[in-house]
Amino acid sequence: MSNDKDRLQQAEDWWTTGLIDIQPGEIRMRGYAIEDLIGRVGLAGMIWLLLRGELPGKGQADLLEAALVAGVDHGPHAPSIAIARMAVSCGIGLNNAVGSAVNVLGDIHGGAGQQCMELYADAARRLDDGTLLAVAVAEAMDSAIRRDGRIIPGFGHRFHPLDPRAPRLLGLVDRAVADGLVGGRFAAIGRAVEAELAARKGRLLPMNIDGATAVVFSELGFAPPLGRGLFLLSRSVGILAHAWEEQGAGRRIKGPMPKSIPFTYAGPPPRPVPEPKD
Repeated sequence: MSNDKDRLQQAEDWWTTGLIDIQPGEIRMRGYAIEDLIGRVGLAGMIWLLLRGELPGKGQADLLEAALVAGVDHGPHAPSIAIARMAVSCGIGLNNAVGSAVNVLGDIHGGAGQQCMELYADAARRLDDGTLLAVAVAEAMDSAIRRDGRIIPGFGHRFHPLDPRAPRLLGLVDRAVADGLVGGRFAAIGRAVEAELAARKGRLLPMNIDGATAVVFSELGFAPPLGRGLFLLSRSVGILAHAWEEQGAGRRIKGPMPKSIPFTYAGPPPRPVPEPKD
């Protein structure tokens, strides 16, 4: 039977973590004193430190921050943003509105970045096996289509003929490659996917924000599941801002459409309730 000392050790070990150590008057993140980090390390650097275990170089932190900035918002027509605005108009707090919005960021709305990183990683594994770039990309795309359907995540956009965020991010990746900060492998894979898609479709489907941030996060060495987490951190900024703006407008119970626009009813025509049978 465990004695009191063993039970105390079990309790202490229950939430074992390598992220943070807290003692009276002392807070350390991955071994670094918080007072030493404050004013020296930006938010992107802290994200890197907690997720990766070490502090990034300035170029790495700058590239990560650029990707985070690029994804903060895409307008109130985005379902997550609209949900945050509707939720706060129902009288709930900002935290509840932000939570409501984040909870709809799943595989279809919010998951394309992670899915694109998985596609890039599959192509990279095939390259490691000695497959040529174009063949590796085509095989990875075929595998993704068999598994998930015909939409290749990270390319084309329902609103933008050319997503203005993607070329800017790719330009920053190219600069980072020239400076020796990243290898450029995933940028080449992303561009090869774009070329293969154009060949298959007979028209260009340009890389969008999800494809470009997937390049950035992959070049920086983040695992694909973290691609979605990083997107959530980024988009939460826009979600919070929209919820705060809507709260300041003072409107109550804002629905998905103006009250002057009815919905379409497609059910049975008016009919009487049948008399009960004996």
